[in-house]
This record gives sequence, C-alpha cells and structure tokens, in this order.
Amino acid sequence: MLSEQSLQLIDMVARVGSFTAAANKLHKVPSAVSYAVKQVEDELGSTLFERHHRSVSLTPAGEYFVKQARVILTNMESMKDDTKRVANGWQPTLSIALDNIVRADKISVLIADFYRHFTNVELIIRIEVFNGVWESIANGRSDIAIGATTAIPVGGDYHFRDMGEIEWAFLISKRHPLAEIDRPLTDDELRQYPSICLEDTSREIPKRMTWLLENQRRLVVPDWIRAINCFREGLGIGYMPMHFAEPFIRSGALLSKELERPKAPSPCCLAWNGANMSPAMAWVLDYLGDSEKLHNDWFL
Repeated sequence: MLSEQSLQLIDMVARVGSFTAAANKLHKVPSAVSYAVKQVEDELGSTLFERHHRSVSLTPAGEYFVKQARVILTNMESMKDDTKRVANGWQPTLSIALDNIVRADKISVLIADFYRHFTNVELIIRIEVFNGVWESIANGRSDIAIGATTAIPVGGDYHFRDMGEIEWAFLISKRHPLAEIDRPLTDDELRQYPSICLEDTSREIPKRMTWLLENQRRLVVPDWIRAINCFREGLGIGYMPMHFAEPFIRSGALLSKELERPKAPSPCCLAWNGANMSPAMAWVLDYLGDSEKLHNDWFL
C-alpha cells in the first residue's frame, strides 16, 4: 500500500540512483530498500527503475511517478504545517472589504507590507458599497471592513473602531442649469434632475442610496470614477465624499452647491468579526492604527 514512507523511499532512490546509496541515506540495508521498491512496483503493475549492475535509473513510468510523488510529499508537509498553525489560530486567508468611500490607493501599501510579514496567508480584497460592506462581514465573505457606515449588524461578535465622519460635497457640472443659482437649492429645483447614485452591493440587506429625493429619478453607477464622468457631462446631480470631490472643485471641473436640506456627515468605522480572530487579523488591526490614523490615512 502506498504510504508517505514508500514515496519518500522511491524519491531517495531516484535522487541517488542506487539501492545501496539510498539504504545508507535511510539507515536501512540495501535488500530492504530493494524489497520496498519491488512492493510498490507490484502494487502499481509498473516497473519504476531499470536495474543495472551497481545502479538504477528511472523508466518513463518511474519519471512520472517520482514527479507526482514529490508534489504529494510537498503537499503533505504543507498540510501538516497548516494543521498545526490552524490549531494555534492561523487562517489560510484574510478577507478585507473596502467601502467605496475610502481612498483605495492606500490598500496597495497595506498589501505590500502584509505579504512581507506573512508568507503563508492569502489576502483577499473586496470593494463593497454601503450595506454591502456590512453584509460581507455578516455572511462571512469578509473578516475586516474599512470605512463601514451607519449601523452595525446585530447577533454576531462584531467590533468597531471609529474612523471619524465623511463630509459630503453636492456636485453639479459647471454647465448645469443650476450653476447660476447663487443660494441654497430647494428640493423642487433639484428633483427634476437625476440623482447620481452608487449601486449598493448588498444582496440581502436592504440597499441604501447616496442621496435621493422623493419622485426623483436615479442614475446608478458602479463607482466614483463613473460618477465623476457623469457629473462632468451634466447627466445628473448628487453627493460625493469631499475627499474625492475636492480636486475637481478646486480645478473648476465641478461646482459645489449649498442645499436647503444638506446631507449630514456620515460616521464611519473600521469593523471586524471577532469570531474570526487570527494572527493575521490581529496584525492588520494593529497596522491600521487608532481612530486618528485611520481617518488621516483613508479619508484625507
């Protein structure tokens, strides 16, 4: 019967090219090595080694067998090591959900530092929008959420760290019909134009909108890049996080307007599922830092 020991023995014979040399390496007598090889060959119904006077060489079948055996042996060692690490709290992957309101450019630095620190954990990055962030935590798709807004789900071991508030800018194209109005805009003036909204990525939790008036049409886009294009073309109006909008306002590409009923700042947080705590998660939570660092890194 094939076993780890028999695969190791075949591998050793293939490496040294001799039953006698393999026996010396394995602290066995040559006859025991020869007998063990013959048992494997009989079980396979194939000759693995050509026997010469003082050496052996692999047959084509033997070359294939040894190649596969080495893969199996490597995987078996990895399985043993991973099992020990799992017993000590290790997880093979860590999934981080980013709300689309945070600065995604910061994630590249986090990824680079994470992979330098962990050689045996895969990092999975997901981009979610609004309630899709909480849903990914609640259903186990993600372990950590950066930039989660509004309410924390109930019924789980959820923890959070304040990230401060997101300030919003109400934007229109510089050529928009509302551009010449120099006072806070009313709902009735706004309602006739489509509201540019990001698509909430939640599937089960009720979806949220960026901003929408009663009886106002939506223009739903997948991300802020597409939203900026729509704003610039005058296809709609709406809110965008100030840290994304500010460069376009400063350059004059977009106009920021005051509303009679402005959108309130949105509290944000770093959230995680404590039930999935692992060394990798603990490292990331420490790496991300306190509330002030989180706000400066991801919103400024």
